[in-house]
Amino acid sequence: MVAGLLFLAFAYLAVGQAAVNRGGAQTAADAAVLAAAQSGRDQLAAAWVADLLHPEKWGDVFDGESPVDNPCARAEQLAAQNDATLNDCNWQLLRYTVDVETNKSVGDSVVPGTEDIHSKAAATAVIEPRCTFDPPEEAAGGDELPPLDCDGKTWNPDPDDEATLPSPEDLFDVHLAAD
Repeated sequence: MVAGLLFLAFAYLAVGQAAVNRGGAQTAADAAVLAAAQSGRDQLAAAWVADLLHPEKWGDVFDGESPVDNPCARAEQLAAQNDATLNDCNWQLLRYTVDVETNKSVGDSVVPGTEDIHSKAAATAVIEPRCTFDPPEEAAGGDELPPLDCDGKTWNPDPDDEATLPSPEDLFDVHLAAD
């Protein structure tokens, strides 16, 4: 009976080890995907600033249709900082996904074969535009840029005054999403 209880205790320990390893994998995946999405957000914000004098192009930026360079390098860094390896990183418009695998195995336990098993996890993040604007009318003319309404705060961008330009965090929200 004592042997049975010891075996049961070691089995619970193995399950605990696996749960901790799995939690580490999910933490690494969440951090990696948020890093990739934040890189994408920063690139979209930079594209908006580059197109500041062309408000007819703003819609493409806020729809995520402006080109974004590969944001996965930052995801790979965050996965590594969380002792994991980035296996896959993808993005399409405003949606980012990653798959990671822990560098450490579940470990030796009373359950045979766990010493070579590595936990895997996936995560998804989305970028949501926070701003709306009225597109300029072609016949209106003039050099005045349309104001941006970003979650109830109005920005009147002035290309000659950086203080009037919203930050990437003002323009876009980045958060984890359900897969």
